[in-house]
Amino acid sequence: MSLTPLYIDMDGRRVLIVGSGGVGRRRAERFLEAGAEVAVIGTSEIEGTIPAVEDDLEYWVDWADLIVAASPDRDLNERVSELADGKLINRADDPSRGNVVVPATFSIGEVSVSIFTGTKSPLMARYLRERIQEAITHEDLLMIEVQDRARSILMEEVGDHRKRRRILYEISEDPGVREMIEGGDLDGAVERAEIIIRDRMGGCR
Repeated sequence: MSLTPLYIDMDGRRVLIVGSGGVGRRRAERFLEAGAEVAVIGTSEIEGTIPAVEDDLEYWVDWADLIVAASPDRDLNERVSELADGKLINRADDPSRGNVVVPATFSIGEVSVSIFTGTKSPLMARYLRERIQEAITHEDLLMIEVQDRARSILMEEVGDHRKRRRILYEISEDPGVREMIEGGDLDGAVERAEIIIRDRMGGCR
């Protein structure tokens, strides 16, 4: 497998889940939350999804933009893979047989982190996810907001991306900005960032 991490806008996309067990249910809920239209072939109903039947498998595979083969029946998963014929497919039973991986993912505020251990250890992926979750602080999330505001101003006022990057780095390291963030003063931190930008603007235009 030659994989590269991507985030895909799933709003309005069609997803077929084959299998309604624990994995299929989690995948269905995840894609529903992302705004996709989700059809499920399985024995149990999942709220918000379109019920589909195996007898119409070819139709549903053709209907879908993304397919998740999560059935306990490996032969069925193989059949789904054959029908997919180059479409995006996640093989929950054997990721190496598909071309899409659905990694362990979590979000804190605007930060989204995905972890994939190359199919070697899903357990370690969950463990690493927990460690990273603990490492991301409230102050980190506030700094993201400060950087977003500063970047918006710089995108309008500074043409050179290298100068924008230098100013953003200076803001992130500025003791005044950091002190206000540690005190939970987001407005003050943004104000301080704007002062830094104004001080640097003369040489950046």
